Amino acid sequence: MSTTEQSIAVPDDLESPQAKLVYLTLLVTDEATVTDLQQLLGLSKLTLLPILTSLTSKNLVRRTDAGYASH
Repeated sequence: MSTTEQSIAVPDDLESPQAKLVYLTLLVTDEATVTDLQQLLGLSKLTLLPILTSLTSKNLVRRTDAGYASH
């Protein structure tokens, strides 16, 4: 592995493939709005909002003024 590559790990308690996808997307993008995530991932807001709430309650992501960001 080169010095510019990073290893990204998904927390073990994330079982849903969609939750893993949202989590990884926020790790890569640093910050995104629900609309950004909707466009990037092709998921509905009705799907994204509970996932983001769950990730926030597990302290894996945080709510920001502009949307959501990884910790």
